[in-house]
Amino acid sequence: MMLLSAQKLTVRFGASEVLSGVTMGISAGEIVTVLGPNGSGKSTLLRALLGIVGAVSGTVTRSAGLRIGYVPQRLTMDRAMPMTVRRFLSLPQRVDDAAADTALGRVGLPGLGAQQMAALSGGQFQRVLLARALLVQPHLLILDEPTQGLDQPGEAAFYRLIEEVRRDTGAGVLMVSHDLHVVMAASDRVICLNHHICCEGTPRVVSNAPEYRALFGLGTQGALALYQHAHDHSHDHAPHAPAHHDHSGHDHSGHDHAEHDHAG
Repeated sequence: MMLLSAQKLTVRFGASEVLSGVTMGISAGEIVTVLGPNGSGKSTLLRALLGIVGAVSGTVTRSAGLRIGYVPQRLTMDRAMPMTVRRFLSLPQRVDDAAADTALGRVGLPGLGAQQMAALSGGQFQRVLLARALLVQPHLLILDEPTQGLDQPGEAAFYRLIEEVRRDTGAGVLMVSHDLHVVMAASDRVICLNHHICCEGTPRVVSNAPEYRALFGLGTQGALALYQHAHDHSHDHAPHAPAHHDHSGHDHSGHDHAEHDHAG
């Protein structure tokens, strides 16, 4: 079931065209990761899909009654302001204790409701943001660089958590990331964005695409190969799916890897 799709989406900020003719979609139970260099329009794409940013042309279509849980790229809190995790989970909409406890348990933070937000580690903070997103019982989770600032073990643990959430709830997951070495193995489909979609397909396909290599090079091939080997023993992400061809007629063919990016 298609949860959300965009058709020929174009976004401009002043004279600058940030997104050009982007067509994409995400289905229930699918993990899709958007990769691209700094300033390539990744965060803008998420905000346009959410309706936060307006498009000059193109359409965004949502399934009827779609509930979206959103984890923003940054959430800056005044560390001097007292705010417990439990109170934070009731912003902006109050939730009961049972729902809050269930959400914290799901993200691996049971019993943390009384903790001050300012006292959380980076990994705990991101998990609390995810818990808040899960409180709406989303059909679709949208995450904008959710592991920014975490170390590599923290990144890997967070993406394993996302896979568990997908497995347990059947929600679709759309995320922007710069953690290419981990994300490529944690995704069913990868969209490589540089103001337009350069290439799209399974991780193996995309990482061998010339457009992907031109943007990211081959710097983490060794680390990724090691991760992918271990990951393949646990489950397989349809490595034989066909490559996607963009409108410039590029040929896309495939294997698996990744490296660095940031906001769009």
